[in-house]
Amino acid sequence: MEPIKSTLKKWMQDNKNFKENYLSIKQQVLHDPEIAEFLALHPQLTENEIDKNLIKLYEYTTQSKQCEKCASFGKCINMIQGYSPILKADNNELHLTYEKCHSRVAYEKQKEQENLINSLYMPKDILHANLDSLDIDDTRRQIVRELMLFLKQAQTELPAKGFYFSGPFGVGKTYLLGAIANELKKLHISSMLIYMPEFVREMKGSIKDDSINRKIDYFKKTEVLMLDDIGAETQSAWFRDEILGSILQYRMMERLPVFFTSNYSLEQLEEQLAISNRGGVEKVKAGRIIERIKQVSKEFLMYGENRRN
Repeated sequence: MEPIKSTLKKWMQDNKNFKENYLSIKQQVLHDPEIAEFLALHPQLTENEIDKNLIKLYEYTTQSKQCEKCASFGKCINMIQGYSPILKADNNELHLTYEKCHSRVAYEKQKEQENLINSLYMPKDILHANLDSLDIDDTRRQIVRELMLFLKQAQTELPAKGFYFSGPFGVGKTYLLGAIANELKKLHISSMLIYMPEFVREMKGSIKDDSINRKIDYFKKTEVLMLDDIGAETQSAWFRDEILGSILQYRMMERLPVFFTSNYSLEQLEEQLAISNRGGVEKVKAGRIIERIKQVSKEFLMYGENRRN
């Protein structure tokens, strides 16, 4: 009998504490300024409805509203990270819902922008390049002027031509591609940056898993395509005509811009493209590629000291 009595006594004590805690929480909730204001605006809510939804009201009081108690999205204190509570009264019933907070909206916008730049074998520092850190000398002033015109036009309509940057090693051609990509990102325009020598190997490897057509289609249709170090890759007639030629032909017809960097001028690149890996010289086919490059880009020569040293 004794264990039953002690258990019953304990339950009664706990039950008493439960009632005291419940009343304490209820008073705390009802005296919360935001809850008091909400109930004053909705006098149709009955005491029974309030009691029934006391947990919801208590939950509302403990949550941060639109980041007021949160230092950042990553330090959100709410039950659902990045969501702010909203109290509503509908048909004499009380409802608690959640909406995205300011920090989450800003975070998602930032992630969305980061995803606008895709790269294939490009150095990470290039993906963080910016125009503000660009060393503008006499040889680059005209390039920057033309670039600003491109970006201004891109605010309303994407220009049909990108740039072909040619010049010696280390003058900042690839860095400039990254800076342009980041400026386009601010306009919500996506870019695809490709390091050409690795791109050639990627496409050859894609033959084995039958993904080559899907990849070619992606490079054809991306908003802004950037090909870094064209002419440095081991050339083959297959890649020149079936891959590069196909991509450039589509973008030329659809008026989609392409940016290039190369150690060769267009005239020198034509000679390079004419030499196949079989030792033959195919000037007509190389000339066809150069004409397509001219249709999707404008050539600019870059000079200066080697910044890699």
